[in-house]
Amino acid sequence: MTLPSVSRRQFLGAAALTAASWSRVYGAATALRVAAVGVGGKGWSDLTEIAASPHVQVVALCDVDESDKFLGRAAMKFPHARKLTDWRKLLDTPKDFDGLIVATPDHMHAPIALPALQLGKHVHCQKPLTHSVFEARQMRLAAEKYKVVTQMGNQIQSHKFYKTAVKLVHDGTIGKVKEVHSWQSGGLGWMLADDRPPGSDPVPAGLNWDGWLGVAPERPYKKNLYHSFNWRAWQDFSNGQLGDFGCHILDPVFLALELAAPLSILAEAPPINREVWTKRSKVEYVFPGTKRTAGRSIYVTWYDGQGHLPPAEAHGLPASVKLPGSGSVLIGEKGTLVIPHVAAPQLYPQEKFGKIEMEPDGNHYLAWADACRGEGKTGSNFTYAGNLTEAVLLGAIAIRVPGTKLGWDAAALKLTGSEKAAALVKKAYRKGWEPSWVG
Repeated sequence: MTLPSVSRRQFLGAAALTAASWSRVYGAATALRVAAVGVGGKGWSDLTEIAASPHVQVVALCDVDESDKFLGRAAMKFPHARKLTDWRKLLDTPKDFDGLIVATPDHMHAPIALPALQLGKHVHCQKPLTHSVFEARQMRLAAEKYKVVTQMGNQIQSHKFYKTAVKLVHDGTIGKVKEVHSWQSGGLGWMLADDRPPGSDPVPAGLNWDGWLGVAPERPYKKNLYHSFNWRAWQDFSNGQLGDFGCHILDPVFLALELAAPLSILAEAPPINREVWTKRSKVEYVFPGTKRTAGRSIYVTWYDGQGHLPPAEAHGLPASVKLPGSGSVLIGEKGTLVIPHVAAPQLYPQEKFGKIEMEPDGNHYLAWADACRGEGKTGSNFTYAGNLTEAVLLGAIAIRVPGTKLGWDAAALKLTGSEKAAALVKKAYRKGWEPSWVG
């Protein structure tokens, strides 16, 4: 989106202070001035976790909902922070903050984070990183071009359970991996309608509905269907169950196997309309093999929907083994690794393997705050997170064209096999809300 009130001098002045130069100029002892857009729900926990750093100063809070559960609560906790309801006004004063937390519905991640990156701001953005594949590529390119510190909010990556699982594979404990099955078999509590209902409801006091919609097409407000949680059911705002959990559950798989972009994607799912996501799907990815895999390619199969688990013949574990409600099974040449979401990893057959030594816990939030100040690095920077998000969202595209095998040319950002699918790599934006791309 164009920001006419940001002058060229302001832009260049803010963009010039990259992550490395920031720590040299100000020193690691200087407080990191943080602004947050989206401060309810997950945004509240992101904000409070990052603000727990003694080196962080919360200077601005922005939310389209001014009620007690959103901007009101954040303002009570951080009374000295500037309060806004329009994130564009925050970016009008780029010299007032150093880093930005973005924790809005998915469709607004890139439109808010991209201009902040272009202003040279460090960004912590919730998962999935973006709403479209093209946006994910743009976020990666922007982070690399402006040399800022970035972190996607798949915070379980820093937990000892996921770190241990990755190390087990890297240590060769189960040998080279032959195939992977990943799943989220929980219910879809946010799926409250099968299609868009008629009519509208009064917009609650303090909610800027137009600002909440942002880049999405206009639609009437309906109580409980969208704001503040159930937006995940709707294609205009999210990528459904795969978008919600894929960047968590597939994260240790990507890290353990050092996966790149997929070669092909094939989905099985019920027919889908234009409005809501499916209640059940299976997505089969084929990735190029790596030094961690047994072949020149490897299948990674995703399952979602209530009670939808990989069948016993797929994972080959004993009947006595009960799979967790969500997680992954990595089938190796020497054994099988189960990575629950979130619990300690397990090795099978159990009698073959000794006690698993756990890696130390990390703090995903403070790692970002520290890295912004020149101390350490982030594990889910947008180079990594952009690639992971692209793969996740390619699966969501495949769900919209079930039964059609899609080929993926990552360098050209091009899907083959379906004109409809190819058109979904990018998306349209509401007039007046169009982002400005990196190029």
